[in-house]
Amino acid sequence: MFGYYLELAARSLGRNLVLTVLVIAAIGVGIGASMTMLTTLVAMSSNPIPGKSSQLFVPQFDVFGYASRSHAIRDINWDLTYRDAMAFMKAQLGTHQAAMYPLALNVKPPHADLFQASGRATTSDFFTLFEAPFRSGAAWGSKDDSAGDNVVVLSAKLAQRLFPNAEAVGGTVNLGKRDYRIIGVLGPWIVTPRYYDIGSGSFGETEDFYLPLSIAVARQIETSNYDCDPTGLPAGWQARLSSECPWLQFWVELPKATQVRGFRAFLANYAAQQQQLGRFKWLPLWALHDVPDWLAYARIVPNEVRINTMISVGFMIVCLINAVGLMLAKFSSRAVELSVRRALGASRSDIFLQCLTEALVIGLLGGFLGLGLTVAGLSALRSLRGIATTDSAYGRLLALNTQMVLITFGVAIIATICCGLYPAWRASRVPPVWQLKAQ
Repeated sequence: MFGYYLELAARSLGRNLVLTVLVIAAIGVGIGASMTMLTTLVAMSSNPIPGKSSQLFVPQFDVFGYASRSHAIRDINWDLTYRDAMAFMKAQLGTHQAAMYPLALNVKPPHADLFQASGRATTSDFFTLFEAPFRSGAAWGSKDDSAGDNVVVLSAKLAQRLFPNAEAVGGTVNLGKRDYRIIGVLGPWIVTPRYYDIGSGSFGETEDFYLPLSIAVARQIETSNYDCDPTGLPAGWQARLSSECPWLQFWVELPKATQVRGFRAFLANYAAQQQQLGRFKWLPLWALHDVPDWLAYARIVPNEVRINTMISVGFMIVCLINAVGLMLAKFSSRAVELSVRRALGASRSDIFLQCLTEALVIGLLGGFLGLGLTVAGLSALRSLRGIATTDSAYGRLLALNTQMVLITFGVAIIATICCGLYPAWRASRVPPVWQLKAQ
């Protein structure tokens, strides 16, 4: 029976073609506008590491106090000082933990011009902690964290650029005028948002290379990540290591509830200890966030994106209301045809299902139009940001995936069926006698 209704729906699309096109256009435009913004919102608010997001924690520790902060939780600095990060590393309270900071160094290929690449100085657990995939080789071991070995891990992108026709592992790369032995190459690694260092760009690319933290500190490799308010950046590397300038990130894996409680107790005791030692005149505030809590705390998704999404959903509702009126007009124009069917024995439910099936077909067509408009809308957003492809982090945000395609069609079909319920019900309630007598 459903096949028969589909056949009737296909035949009726050509009748009152203007109304049919207007209904499809209303649905498609509404779906396209809303799905363009919803795609961006979903990508920005996605869970970057779903398998471990409730096990990875980042601590905050207040080093500025009342002098420059309102002393609310939101005012605590995001990063840690060197001494605090090292104290947390030394405590070894998690299954894995990593201290790190961002850096940038010049890369000198053997037969090409110098260029700058982004990097990260970190400890060996970084790759296990954040599930960074290796294409070849491996990370340095925990012993190498203190050995000061000249080793480096490259991203797939940098390895391809430096060694387009050869295996990178085992080779050397010149970073900041020093040679490093390549021991590992990561596979493609997409982290959206880049939660482990939101201060360096929530939706930036993952780094080009990774150095042992001990090497970076020993060689005094600088960073632009200092937050020394209100004291200012001290002169000299050793002064910066012992200063109250936050510039390192620290993450710890705590898979058990007892470990989480233990780390919270450690933070409370550490804060009290630092006050007793005279480092602070106040009891420092502290906080501990897992990944979802951290993303919410840091307000990763801009309010503008949420507001624009709400506006686009409201626009879609207006378009669907217009579609209801257009479908009422379309079904009303076929009142004689439907009355003849009733006179020949069709029940009200048959007429209702026939009209609803026609609405379903229109919804599918509106979904195709909406999908095309969504692709065009995302392409326009990429153009506004100067993004040529979907290879970059922002480009991937502004791109459709299989999930969003299915959601687009699902929204189109469900919305159209809902819009078609009342017109179909009205069409099934028209008394056939009145229409036939009028003819």
